[in-house]
Amino acid sequence: MRVLIQRVKEASVAVEGRIIGQIPVGLLLFVSFEESDATTDLDVVAAKVSKLRIFDDENGVMNLSISDIKGQFLVVSQFTLHAQTKKGNRPSYIMAANPAVAKPLYEQFVAKLRQYSGFEVQTGEFGADMKVSLINDGPVTIWIDTLELKTKS
Repeated sequence: MRVLIQRVKEASVAVEGRIIGQIPVGLLLFVSFEESDATTDLDVVAAKVSKLRIFDDENGVMNLSISDIKGQFLVVSQFTLHAQTKKGNRPSYIMAANPAVAKPLYEQFVAKLRQYSGFEVQTGEFGADMKVSLINDGPVTIWIDTLELKTKS
């Protein structure tokens, strides 16, 4: 599982010209899954993201979590996070889970994020051609890859 986290002043996602998910200040999460991802991966990432202290406190230090600032989440599926660019100029997406596996993982992740954070979570539409708009705050962009979490001690 890979997650690209962007701290935002605002973000929205539209499908066919209609906004289907929108947040004010908070975190925009782009998520991608592999065939080998398990429920434990979803738990680890949902718990970590819910508690990440990447918002500025009164001293300008990244010391506050999303709950501290009463922010919101917007989660967008993005299989291209698993792009492999080692060979040639056309990325390969062979490592990304097929939609039959990825969609249930996406839905479970959103549910777990709601569970761990206690917040409503806005979403995109899995598999749709989405137009994402955001104002990145900082910019602050964080990368989480569960394979890296498993191999590091």
